[in-house]
Parts: sequence; structure tokens; C-alpha cells
Amino acid sequence: MSLEIHSFVLGPLENNTYLLADAETGSAVIVDPAMGVQGILPQIQAQGWMLQAVWLTHAHFDHTTGIAALFNALGRKLPVGLHPADLDLYLQGGGAAGFGFHHRPGPQPSIQFAHADQLSVGNEILEVRHTPGHTRGHVIFYSSAAQSVLVGDVIFAGGVGRTDLPGGSWRQLRKSILDQVFTLPPETRIFSGHGKETSVGVEQDTNPFF
Repeated sequence: MSLEIHSFVLGPLENNTYLLADAETGSAVIVDPAMGVQGILPQIQAQGWMLQAVWLTHAHFDHTTGIAALFNALGRKLPVGLHPADLDLYLQGGGAAGFGFHHRPGPQPSIQFAHADQLSVGNEILEVRHTPGHTRGHVIFYSSAAQSVLVGDVIFAGGVGRTDLPGGSWRQLRKSILDQVFTLPPETRIFSGHGKETSVGVEQDTNPFF
């Protein structure tokens, strides 16, 4: 297993932006680029990693607002992946106006995620799992080899994602967590969109919402 997961806390809402990199091939993907993501490019370039795509767990603005600045700093565009059920939210600015932010949507996504898709970062494979509830098109990315899952805003250490925003549903969110997160091995590391790392077993035992 050569998948590396690097986290960066960025932007006014303290988002976790993730870099997934295959140490063997140097291929890398940015997950949920928040405001200020261009500031991590020197670290990426110093390691010799080659960015191949941007993957979005969902379309809320704080998880997408760094796309344009990232592409400007790179001098090129990358394929952007998003579940189609979140496309309208993405094109409408990801709910930024409701939080007092002005955010123009990034380029049209060219990768449409679907449940059970297999994605590659170099030689490493991750599985897409559709997890609606926080938004209609929320997805998570699971690596069995790395025993890790990137869950966006579905679940946090000791908490769960909001369901009071447009497209949210507590019934759906609870089902997504039970069916798509808590069915993973208990030692699976959970990397959330905000806050600290946790694990499936810890959340099964201690999360107050379950």
C-alpha cells in the first residue's frame, strides 16, 4: 500500500482539504479544495507529485471555493469530479449566499461519480459510496488498502453533518452512516471535512447520535 493521505486545514470555516498521493507513481488528487488551497502547491511540487484531478465529496461552497485559485496557480485545469445529484447546488454557488459569502462556481465537473465507482490515484484504488443526507449528492471515498475513508460532512468525531440546509435529510443521513460508514471495518480511519481524525469503531461506540 502506497497511498498517502495529507490533510490541510484551510479557509474561514476551517475545512480539511486532503491530498491523496500514490508514493510509487507520484500521482495525486486534491479532495475538497477550500479557500487558500493554492498555498499548498509548493509542498506538492517539492514532493514531485503530479496532480491529476479534483474530487468533491459534495458541492457546498466551503469545499469547492479553492478550485479557481488552484487552477490559476497551476496554470492549467484539472478534471473535477462530483455526483450529479449535487450539480445544481454546485452551479448555484454551493449555498455561499446564505453564509454571507460570494462564490462563483468552478468549471463544469467532467467526472460524474456514481455509487460503487472505482477511482484511481496512480496504482491505488478508492471506492465511491453515495451518502445522501447532508446534500443529495454527497459521496465518500474509501480505500480498503489504506483502511481509510474520506467522509466529507457526513460524520465527524463525536458529531454528524447538518441536515437543515437545502437537500438535507436526517433520515437519509442516518441511513448513509449506518449502511456506508458503520459497515466498514472498525479500525477504518475516518477523515472528515472538519475537525480531527477518528475511526469507525470509535464513532460506533461513542458518537452521541447513535
